[in-house]
Amino acid sequence: MQRALPRKSTSLTTLTAALAVASAVLLVAGCASPGAMPPPAQALAPARVGLVADAALPEVQPRWWQAFGDPALDALVDKALADSPSLQVAAARVARAGAAIDDARAADRPNATLSAEATRQRYTENGLVPQPLAGTTRTNATLQAGLSWELDFFGRHRAALEAALGSERAARADADAARLMLATDVVRSYVALARAQALRDVAQRALAQRDETLGLVRQRVGAGLDTHVELRQGEGALPEARVQIARLDEQMALARNQLAALTAQPPQALAGLQPALAPVQLEALPTQLGADLLGRRPDIAAARWRVEAATQDVAVARTEFYPDVNLTAFAGFSALGLGHLIEAGSRQAGAGPAIRLPIFDAGRLRANLRGRGADLDAAVQSYNGAVVTAVREVADQLASLQAIARQQQEQVAAQAAAESAYDLALQRYRAGLGTYLVVLSAETNVLAQRRIAAELKARALDSQALLMRGLGGGWRETGAAATVAVAH
Repeated sequence: MQRALPRKSTSLTTLTAALAVASAVLLVAGCASPGAMPPPAQALAPARVGLVADAALPEVQPRWWQAFGDPALDALVDKALADSPSLQVAAARVARAGAAIDDARAADRPNATLSAEATRQRYTENGLVPQPLAGTTRTNATLQAGLSWELDFFGRHRAALEAALGSERAARADADAARLMLATDVVRSYVALARAQALRDVAQRALAQRDETLGLVRQRVGAGLDTHVELRQGEGALPEARVQIARLDEQMALARNQLAALTAQPPQALAGLQPALAPVQLEALPTQLGADLLGRRPDIAAARWRVEAATQDVAVARTEFYPDVNLTAFAGFSALGLGHLIEAGSRQAGAGPAIRLPIFDAGRLRANLRGRGADLDAAVQSYNGAVVTAVREVADQLASLQAIARQQQEQVAAQAAAESAYDLALQRYRAGLGTYLVVLSAETNVLAQRRIAAELKARALDSQALLMRGLGGGWRETGAAATVAVAH
């Protein structure tokens, strides 16, 4: 019997150890796991949207609006870029993103605290508090310094920092995109004002011509050569011409108001502005779009950095399934009564690790991971949409400029013919071989061609401004940021 006792004790110890190992296995098996995730969305390859690797696009200077050769326009763009509230909002977003970077960096560093507490308390006489404390009122004081450090074994802090860096770079690219958009809006509003001014000059001459025509009709009616029908038609043409001038005056006023708002000025600040722009000479327009277009536009860069940030957010969500390991330490004083607080006997200190492992929180963590995955898919599709939009915008402006160039070529020939016919009619009138009505009719054709020329010129300038924006406005991503690809 004495020999059986040790075997029974050994068996019990073995059983206890086995149960401990089994419990540990079940504990680990019960830990939260991320489970299977659907495949993420994929970024569009440049070739899928028709971008060719070796196709060259016109180079754009950062201050591309100076190519219009108008100092007044340059001054307006500079003022808009300096004073626009929308750019100040973008700058504030960049600052906010920078603060998030500092916050992410702080998470990977030790955290030190200093606390002081003093609580006046009456201890119960009928509880667990022993004598002589029971029934007394004492001050419980603590003065303590603490130190904690969460060790980044699984890369959570590193991924969070990369996500914050991606968001900050996206905010900077957004700010650059806002600058480009603002400069383009100023140029387009300036072109709209120049267009309305040019058309008003033509409309003013048309009004003078109709007034001269009415004078001739009155003379012919007086001579019995025309009837009152022709007289009424001539009188009705004058108000119609004045209506056209009034419409153009309205367009000019609205364009000036738009420019004033873009440059943060009062509406009356640009009352005397009367621009007249010359066409911009562009390089030969390509027939195919180059893949480097994706690196020229700040809005595409911003979308790409959002994909990078979302990718790192998914990595952070995955690390939530892993243990948190913290090192903690504290040292200080604790005593009943302030008079004993800083005595040697009131000292206390401690240190040790702390491990937190999620076990029954799998539902919340998986939902968080799926949400981050959905955010990543949305960021990728936003990037794809930005690429498609960029390709369409540039292709549209290239097609418009090519079409406008062909129209201008034909219009120049038509205007030359109209000017020649007008000169011949004027010469015949001066020689007494024709009537002044023929001269006015020929001048009507000339004015119509001048109106078409002004419209085509304005369209060309507007399309050139939109092309500059579509090509990124001379923007370039610098440093390591330019090398990041959309991949996950």
